[in-house]
Amino acid sequence: MKKLIPLTVLTVGFLAFLSYWGIEMSEFADGVKKDAITFEAFSLEKKIQNGDLIFQTSKSRQSKAVQLATNSKYSHMGIIYENEGDYFVYEAVQPVKLTPLKEWIPRGENGHYVVKRLKNAKQVLTNSTFEKMKQIGERYKGKPYDLYFEWSDDKIYCSELVWKMYKEAANIEIGSLDHLSDFDLSNNIVKATIKERYGNNIPMNEKVISPSTTFNSDKLITIEEK
Repeated sequence: MKKLIPLTVLTVGFLAFLSYWGIEMSEFADGVKKDAITFEAFSLEKKIQNGDLIFQTSKSRQSKAVQLATNSKYSHMGIIYENEGDYFVYEAVQPVKLTPLKEWIPRGENGHYVVKRLKNAKQVLTNSTFEKMKQIGERYKGKPYDLYFEWSDDKIYCSELVWKMYKEAANIEIGSLDHLSDFDLSNNIVKATIKERYGNNIPMNEKVISPSTTFNSDKLITIEEK
C-alpha cells in the first residue's frame, strides 16, 4: 500500500518553495486575488455593451447613509464604455473619470455588482446616440464629486452623471427625480451625515436622483449579477 504524504508535509514543502523563490504568502494571495478579479472582468466583458449601467455598494464614508436614506443596498453606479476591446466605467467620483472595469469591480463591497441595460437599447442606443452621450459626458470629465447632491453642473455625483447623459443624448429619464425630503432621514447615521454636510440649512427641496431610483427603473433589465 502506498503511503500518503501528510498534509503538513505538503504545506511545509509549499511554503519552503515560496520562500526559496522569495515569495511571501501575502504576495501569493494578492496575486491569486488579482488573477480572479481579472478573470471575473474578462467573463463579464462577454455579456456587456456600451451604455450598460453597473451598480455596487460603495465602501466610502457616506455609503451607509445613502443606503439607509434610499432603502437600497446600492450606493454607487457608473456607465459602461467599450474602447477597442477594453471595458471601462465612466463614473463620478473624485473627480469624474474613466476607470478600468477590472479596477472598478473590487472597489465594491465583496466585489458584488449588478449590470442593467435599457430594455430597448438596440433601437435607442445607436452608435451615433452613444457617441453623443460620450460627448455630453466629456463635459463633466475632471469635475469634482458633489458631496452636497446639488442639481448643478459645477459638481456632480454618480447617478446624476448617468441621468443627465441619458436625458440629454437620448431624451430618456432613467429613474424619477426626487427631493431630499422624499428620502428616509430618520436614522442617526443619516442625520449625522446631513448635519455634517448642511448644518441647520438642509435643502429639503433640492432635486435628487439616487442610485436606488435608477436601479429600480422599469426602463431597465438586469443583464448580470455577481
